Amino acid sequence: MNIEQLIREVEVVFLTLDEEIAAFKTRSSLGCKSGCGKCCLKPDIEATILEFIPFANHLYKQGKAIQWLENPPPSNALCAILDSSSPGVGHCSSYKYRGMICRLFGFSAKLNKYGHKELITCQVIKTEQPEAFLTAYAETVAGSAVPLMRDYYMKMYAIDWELSQKFYPVNTAIKKAIEAVLHYYAYREEEGVVVTE
Repeated sequence: MNIEQLIREVEVVFLTLDEEIAAFKTRSSLGCKSGCGKCCLKPDIEATILEFIPFANHLYKQGKAIQWLENPPPSNALCAILDSSSPGVGHCSSYKYRGMICRLFGFSAKLNKYGHKELITCQVIKTEQPEAFLTAYAETVAGSAVPLMRDYYMKMYAIDWELSQKFYPVNTAIKKAIEAVLHYYAYREEEGVVVTE
C-alpha cells in the first residue's frame, strides 16, 4: 500500500462528492443551520478506515499521530475530532479531513428496497426548511441528480477493498487509520526509505 497514492485517490473521491453536494445544495436551497452540528453528536456514527486515512496522515505529518493513540477517547464517546468550543458547522476540528459519512449525511440519497432513491437528511433540515426539503425529496424520488451513498462507497471499495469493507464506530475507524499510517511509515523507515514531510 502506497499511502500517498491512496490519499490522492480518496481526495479525488471527496472532491467529486463535495462538488456534487455543492451543486445539490444550490439547486435545492437546503443547507445546514449555522453552528448546528446535531448530526455529529450521535454516539453511534460508524465509518470505514479508508475514509480517515487522509486525517491520519495529516496527524502523522504534524507529529500528532502517536499522541492520538496514547490518549484515546472513551469507547462510547462522540467523534474524537469534534470540538464543541470551535466555531462553525458541526464543530469539527479538522473539517478538511472529515470522513465520507460526515460529507454524505444530509445531502445524499440511498436506494430503498424497491431500488428508488430516497433523500437522507436530518430532522433539523426537515423541520426548519420544510418546503425546500419536500421539493428536494420529490425531485430526488423523480430522479434528480443527488449524490448516491452506494456509488460513493463503491468508489472507496475500488480504491482499497480491505480498508473500506468494514464499518467501525467512528473513533475505532480513526484509530485503525492512524495505526495503518504509522505502520506504513515505520515499515518504510525500516527499509531505509527516506520519508519526506
